[in-house]
Amino acid sequence: MQKRKLRNLKVSTLGLGCMGMSFGYGKAKDEKEMINLIHKAKDIGINFFDTAEVYGPFTNEELVGKALKSFKHEVIIATKFGITIENNKQILDSSPKIIRKSIEGSLKRLNVDCIDLYYQHRVDTKINVEEVANLMSDLYKEGKIKAWGMSEAGIQSIKKAHAIFPLSAVQSEYSLWWREPENELLSVLEELNIGFVPFSPLGKGFLAGKFDANSTFANDDFRSQVPRFESENLKTNLILLNTLKDLADSKNATLAQIALAWVLAQKSFIVPIFGTTNLQRLEENTNALNISFNKEELKTIKMILDKIEIKGDRYKGEAAERVGK
Repeated sequence: MQKRKLRNLKVSTLGLGCMGMSFGYGKAKDEKEMINLIHKAKDIGINFFDTAEVYGPFTNEELVGKALKSFKHEVIIATKFGITIENNKQILDSSPKIIRKSIEGSLKRLNVDCIDLYYQHRVDTKINVEEVANLMSDLYKEGKIKAWGMSEAGIQSIKKAHAIFPLSAVQSEYSLWWREPENELLSVLEELNIGFVPFSPLGKGFLAGKFDANSTFANDDFRSQVPRFESENLKTNLILLNTLKDLADSKNATLAQIALAWVLAQKSFIVPIFGTTNLQRLEENTNALNISFNKEELKTIKMILDKIEIKGDRYKGEAAERVGK
């Protein structure tokens, strides 16, 4: 698999998001099966794996640590700090004391001496981002991280943090049905030489054609709390998939492959991470690397997307208030 650069890190063109193996989509999957899937991903060329301490919490880092223990010098592992759990509620906390505690826990669970890419999971507005950046610089000098990044951060926070200690990556949502990063974020990252790691490039499964107007989600599936997946919105948003089917057919590709190939085609510093717990989907998604678009095709897709209004927000309530800070 070809590689792309996230500033000082060379990673596979596609990364594997491991969250859904343990967290967010219902009951955690069988550990042995997920370890096998992670090994398969490495076998087919993926060397970039994404997790976070809050996924579980802790169980996803433990899973990734077990799966990659024998390959830790051959892969790039990204994890995240800054969200703690109190009384079953997520609390933002990027205080230096908590970060120090978090990194020691993550190092142990991941079975590594140094974290390749350490993200601030969400900006904690109680703590100046400059203070967080200075601590990341200290952790780098101590040999505990190789690079750092921010997730769902606002432009000004990114610039302030980067000025103190350069960011290697910013992680935010980006896909055929969420193109907000095109407004400003992509140009800022390009100017500052910061890599972009889009999560949910398959729209949490929607862009893979997994759902229809009658799809419902269990209470322990976080999509049940996402306005975009509410019945009426879901029904309206299916027009996007119907519009893309002809393109997929012309490329002899699946909808998921079109979605991933489109994200990859936008900028050379973009490395999307997709999530899956299915071996067949893993192979299908990585085959998106065989699909390319010429300038005219990309222009046509943009025209199609510009005409389609996607219904529903991607977050609501407190979750919505935490992004773009």
